Amino acid sequence: MAWTAAVALIVAVVVAVALLLSDRRETFQSEAYGVTRQVGDAVAAPVSGALAAPGRWTGLGMENLRDYLFAVSENRRLKAELKEARQWRDVAIALRDTNDRYKSLLGLKTEPPIPMVAARTVSDSRGPFANTRLANAGVEKNIQPGNPVMSESGLVGRVIGVTRGASRILLLTDIASRTPVMIDRTNARAILTGDGGPNPKLDYLRGKDPVKQGDRVLTSGDGGVLPRGLPVGVAVKGLDGRWRVILASDAAPIDFVRILLFQDFSQLAKAQQEELDKMPVPPPASPVASLVTPGAPAAKPPTTITATVTSPAKPPAAKPVAAKPATPKPAVKPAAPKPAPATPPATAPPPQAAAPEVPF
Repeated sequence: MAWTAAVALIVAVVVAVALLLSDRRETFQSEAYGVTRQVGDAVAAPVSGALAAPGRWTGLGMENLRDYLFAVSENRRLKAELKEARQWRDVAIALRDTNDRYKSLLGLKTEPPIPMVAARTVSDSRGPFANTRLANAGVEKNIQPGNPVMSESGLVGRVIGVTRGASRILLLTDIASRTPVMIDRTNARAILTGDGGPNPKLDYLRGKDPVKQGDRVLTSGDGGVLPRGLPVGVAVKGLDGRWRVILASDAAPIDFVRILLFQDFSQLAKAQQEELDKMPVPPPASPVASLVTPGAPAAKPPTTITATVTSPAKPPAAKPVAAKPATPKPAVKPAAPKPAPATPPATAPPPQAAAPEVPF
């Protein structure tokens, strides 16, 4: 122990001397100051690290001991933060789902485009026969009875009553619902009949094997009640052996809907005409260019119509006929004069040169 204490004392003295020498301010011997400082730094670096190690170890031990002693309170605090974070996570998931549904609903389009009104169902009326919804949009948004109602997944029903600020929607599953539909694969017609259950029936199917399992069902547009081609659902065979439809609107809750302001097919024709009117009109072509078809031979210049003026034909001059001397006859019978010889037929005059052409 004595030797250890002596060695420690010597080391401490050496360090103290090195620190004193390295801290000197020698104004006139800058070279000596530099050498002294270098030696002191070289000796003090390992010694300082060795002396500081026990302090670091002590600090780490105290920190571990404090964490161990306060682990219970820290655990409680972390549990509270986790619970709050889970609540915010649930809110974020709900908002993301609502945002996705908004995007799907706003991205709903028809061909040709039909004006739509967004609404939210605020009440649900269910019973053994009735199945309707109440939406928070009415006559102030030009909604009329008969307007189709769609969700982001497919057709929901149609409007049966309107007032200010509210509309009554008759769902496809209601017992009073009758919707003309068609099978997308075969174009076969049918009537979608609600019976109060979740899957309405396909009545009045026509044709041989008009429907198969999994066929898409769309609105047919017959009767002008609904537009053609709105998605309704998928055909399935029920337990009773009848064809039914799994509605596409059952894929998500019917909370947000869009009401199509559809009246009749003349409205669609008007919408198509408006789309055509929006198309840019090409600039008018020049009259000369419009007469020339690409790839066709060039048209000849118009020919000037001329008239040929000819002098009228002169009648042929009559040739003189020489008279023959009368032959003397006896006086008893006077001589009868002979008839004059027939004049030879007039011949056509020779062709004359045409007069110069005079353009009109």
